Amino acid sequence: MLDVLRRIVQEVNGARSLDAALATMVRRIRKAMHTDVCSIYLFDAAQDRLVLMNTIGLRSQAVGHVSLRLGEGLVGLVGQREEPLNLEDAPSHPGFRYFEETGEERFSSFLGVPVIHQRRTLGVLVVQQQEKRRYDEGDEAFLVTMAAQLAGVLAHALATGTLNRPTRTPGMATFTGVAASPGMVIGEARVIAPPADLDSVPDLVPTDTDYEIRRLGEAIERVRGEIRAAGARLSSRIPSQELALFDVYEQMLADAALGQEVEKRIREGQWAPGALADVVRRHAQYLERVDDDYLRERAADVRDLGRRVLAHLQQETSDGPHEYPEQCILVGDELSVTMLGEVPRERLAGLVSLKGSSTSHVAILARAMGIPTVLGMVDLPLPRLNGAPVILDGHRGRLFVRPEEDLIGHYRKLIDEERALAEVLEHEQHLPSVTPDGHTMPLMVNTGLAVDAVASLKPRIAGVGLYRTEVPFMITERFPGEQEQSRLYRDQLEGFAPLPVVMRTLDIGGDKDLPYFPIHEANPFLGWRGIRVTLDHPEVLMVQLRAMLRASVGLDNLRIMLPMITNVDEVDMALRLLDRALKELNEEGVSIRRPEVGVMIEVPATLYQLGALAERVDFFSVGSNDLTQYLLAVDRNNPRVADLYDACHPAVLSALAQLAAESRRLEMPATVCGELAGDPCGALLLTGMGFVGLSMNAPSLPRVRAAIRRVPLSDAQALVDETLGLPTARAVRAHLIERFAQWQLTHLLPPRDEQER
Repeated sequence: MLDVLRRIVQEVNGARSLDAALATMVRRIRKAMHTDVCSIYLFDAAQDRLVLMNTIGLRSQAVGHVSLRLGEGLVGLVGQREEPLNLEDAPSHPGFRYFEETGEERFSSFLGVPVIHQRRTLGVLVVQQQEKRRYDEGDEAFLVTMAAQLAGVLAHALATGTLNRPTRTPGMATFTGVAASPGMVIGEARVIAPPADLDSVPDLVPTDTDYEIRRLGEAIERVRGEIRAAGARLSSRIPSQELALFDVYEQMLADAALGQEVEKRIREGQWAPGALADVVRRHAQYLERVDDDYLRERAADVRDLGRRVLAHLQQETSDGPHEYPEQCILVGDELSVTMLGEVPRERLAGLVSLKGSSTSHVAILARAMGIPTVLGMVDLPLPRLNGAPVILDGHRGRLFVRPEEDLIGHYRKLIDEERALAEVLEHEQHLPSVTPDGHTMPLMVNTGLAVDAVASLKPRIAGVGLYRTEVPFMITERFPGEQEQSRLYRDQLEGFAPLPVVMRTLDIGGDKDLPYFPIHEANPFLGWRGIRVTLDHPEVLMVQLRAMLRASVGLDNLRIMLPMITNVDEVDMALRLLDRALKELNEEGVSIRRPEVGVMIEVPATLYQLGALAERVDFFSVGSNDLTQYLLAVDRNNPRVADLYDACHPAVLSALAQLAAESRRLEMPATVCGELAGDPCGALLLTGMGFVGLSMNAPSLPRVRAAIRRVPLSDAQALVDETLGLPTARAVRAHLIERFAQWQLTHLLPPRDEQER
């Protein structure tokens, strides 16, 4: 049964439309379960009803016409209860409802299971049989498994706007990902595909069909030449039977095989790369489903040949300059800094990616440049997005494709309001960050890139609360040497002097890999990352410490911070290496004062070791992003559980309040450098708790400064007491919004959906 299940899933996932996927599923399930009927009902939110969308066994004219409310009939009962219903004699059930147009009076047995995706009922999958039959546990388990697989297909169709639109042009589609850089923009999607990726080729209509066919033929001929050359080179090294494989490859590329079918699709209105990708995927998926092991292995050969031909087509396509719209929303499977560099800065308005996280290099760069960015958008149908009008909401992590006019008008208003607010707040950016009752809350900035505008930032901040030293490591092809690092660090220290600059030692691992030092782990966020990596490679840490110390000569504004600390031993080891670096440099004639050293409080274990840590270091810096992630056991970069990640969770706020109180008792300065510090609501809570400084990305400074300058410390302290007594993150957020409304500060908060208001 497992093989049958796998084949059905492959066929459904390979279907070109939702209709085709549903038709495939009902036919294959009926055959696999040896039953008379298989039907799928989908929930239409607009009608608030379950609609029969496909069937094999019932009358076809009922499709699209028969519908039931939740709780109505047996199908509605399954949808309402969200659990399977297995009946030997369905007509005798009190909930049975007869629909004459279906012809189902002939069927006695009934098994229905709900189709649920992320707690949301999307439909009901049903099988029926003429004679009385109690479907056994195996049948029920099989259908439940199929419903779970169908849920993913339906969720994708819902996200792309094709659900319940089988015969119409897709309407507005909404996608959700991880908000990586705030802001909102209305623009045009431009899909950028990595070279030779068959699954990321955009759908384009050719302007010259003959030209597309001609360049396809030239690309195929080049690949045939490469294969012949490779076969000739290996002819004396491999057996003749293996050498025959090269002949098979050539035959696959012959006009009568691959080339002819691709040419047919081009004549039907596809450009060469898109037609090639479709044909190769279809052939490969067919081969993957056959029973013969040898033929299944050939699927990889077909894909490889397709990629080779595509590489030549893309090489030709990329010879000329790309045209980018004025408001370009760059979309890709996985965006790189190189890809960003291809778009003129004045046209780059937003970034969207299927992969990536809020701490990736692209996200860091986007925040520094003030570009709205959403990553981890797993359901994005790249081939259908190129050239589409879109709205990107970097506050909530949403992308609206082909938005309706009223939504465009709504976002234009929000964007205008945000722009007007920025102009108003700009006038007070050189004013001190002091509450109305005289409490000073130093605001610092997170940096890590040369793009940070030091000249404009310096008068507005109290220093750099976090300099990410891993960024220079990310943009090279090897570990940078001591002199290279020292020059980079000197630029930062000089640029912000005499303000303090907190430099975090190399923090890689988790979702921050170096291309030349990859870390592959099953659970990277609980694995080899941060200080664990650099202590295991003291030669890397020693070079970095020496470079930092050397860069600080004569400036004395360096602070060093140790990331991902879990226990006191790690701090002791790092301090021994620092002392050794100081001693070595002094012996070399470089006189340097020992800088202050702090630890990042981001692992929950450190909350219970504050006393021992305070005996060893000079300050604490709370990384609220990771601390929240680890306290809640939620991967903040995983879209499936992103809703569970909330720094306003009562447990997180309680931990932060206790941390601030304990730090005061220990007379240990404690600051916060996570995203919570850059949120006006979070900033007021942290101020009220007693933290002595906040560090954030530069674009967050104006709103946070405005909130602090308008709310007395006494009110912020009262706000902490009020929120710590609330049971849920939702209740906390609602209370914060209510308080901001009373203070007439709602304009400082990110825009919200109507349903959130």
